[in-house]
Amino acid sequence: MISRAFAHLPPLLRAVANSRAAGVLQIVRIVRIARIAVQSAALAGIWLAADFVVRMLDLPVPGGVVGLVVLLALLFCGGVTTRWVKAGADWLLSDMLLFFIPAAVAVVQYGGLFREDGWRLALVVVGGTLMVMFAVAFAVEQAAKIERRVALRRVRLARHLARA
Repeated sequence: MISRAFAHLPPLLRAVANSRAAGVLQIVRIVRIARIAVQSAALAGIWLAADFVVRMLDLPVPGGVVGLVVLLALLFCGGVTTRWVKAGADWLLSDMLLFFIPAAVAVVQYGGLFREDGWRLALVVVGGTLMVMFAVAFAVEQAAKIERRVALRRVRLARHLARA
């Protein structure tokens, strides 16, 4: 009789554990979505602030470019860590195709322009894409070199402190 009472206990414990795990998973999902929303809003805030500065100073550079430079400077100087913007940036990049739907509608709307000057536009798009790819590759390579130097300095400093 006692063994029968304990025979029902493991499935019950399993059910409790599963319901708790489901609750924890739900909380993790909510936190992840909130993190993505906050980080995306922060990135948009940087863009808005940069766009405001560009408009007020009448600069010939788009606000998005100034915002990227500001974000890059903040990342390099340590004012912002990658952990603070990674989830939002990953989400924005993963759904980037949605931001190009208006451009696709414009292509359909201006078919005559593309028939006449399409090869020039394609040349500019391909050339611009290649320039951006080279610039990003160069920037990533330089950032990796800086990061390796900083890591090497930290190791040397730790060794020096360990000897002392």
